[in-house]
Amino acid sequence: MTEWRSADHASAYLKRADQVPHRSAGEAALLDEIPGDVSRVLDLGSGDGRLLEQVLRARPHATGVALDFSPHMLDELHTRFGPLSRAEIVHHNLEFPLPDLGTFDAVVSSFAIHHLSHERKRHLYQEIWDVLEPGGVFCNLEHVASPSPYAHQRFLQAMGITPAEEDPSNKLLNTHTQLEWLREIGFEDVDCYWKWRELALLVGRKEPPAVA
Repeated sequence: MTEWRSADHASAYLKRADQVPHRSAGEAALLDEIPGDVSRVLDLGSGDGRLLEQVLRARPHATGVALDFSPHMLDELHTRFGPLSRAEIVHHNLEFPLPDLGTFDAVVSSFAIHHLSHERKRHLYQEIWDVLEPGGVFCNLEHVASPSPYAHQRFLQAMGITPAEEDPSNKLLNTHTQLEWLREIGFEDVDCYWKWRELALLVGRKEPPAVA
């Protein structure tokens, strides 16, 4: 994760962000899973705030909290949202447990959690469960592992990069394992709701308590 402290690394990613094939389709699928009546949204590894801005635009009565630790990304977040916006910006490294921010109706993330170790991914999913309100949803638009070296090479070709140009901070994990973790934690309706090669939308819901 240390690469993301570098302004050059963060800025190079942002220059490529709009060129990721089919990214807008994945973001649209994510927005479809956010209930219309959400009031608080947490964005993990918010980057420059691209995803959170879309969520808040689509849910005009909601407020958001953006977490990131990259100095360059934090600057971008402040530029995007400004001091009086509906988004609170929090400096936090996801390698460490989530700070006490209260509870949320939705937790979202976009191409961030795959930079964590697999053990930390699993712990973070539990922390997400803990901060979700009953009836809340977790939507993770993520970079996942391919099932084979051939499929990974095809993904790199589609992205227009060589193996040498891959992000060294990537710690990719297959979709199946992550979905099983979410089910073990207690999430319902767990599935991969959208996928293109190594890009996948993983979703789980925290069911409200049963009415007696």
